[in-house]
Amino acid sequence: VQLQASGGGLVQPGESLRLSCAATGSILSVGVMAWYRQGPGKQRELVASISSGGGTGYADSVKGRFTISRGNAKNTVSLQMNSLKIDDTAVYYCNANIMPWATRKLTMYWGQGTLVTVSS
Repeated sequence: VQLQASGGGLVQPGESLRLSCAATGSILSVGVMAWYRQGPGKQRELVASISSGGGTGYADSVKGRFTISRGNAKNTVSLQMNSLKIDDTAVYYCNANIMPWATRKLTMYWGQGTLVTVSS
């Protein structure tokens, strides 16, 4: 089981970027999926999360600007980031609670991280 994230890049303040993440492998079910980020010199923080039922939660710093969503197959998660600020610069990590067929135990997985740089 793996989480594969994509979509990072360099943008200017005020621009938009979309991150995507897919859970692959022999998966029985996927629970909560989330995006975390770690900025320069900062601790990793939760940005947004979405349950298997579609319930969402956001960090106060991104409310109204970021939108998290899941694909129809429920094994993918995206983060639409609008009105980006310099403070949004960070490595963004995809996170998911996954139950593999092999273990049938709910386990937390992390993606490899994708760099988002907001700079003028």
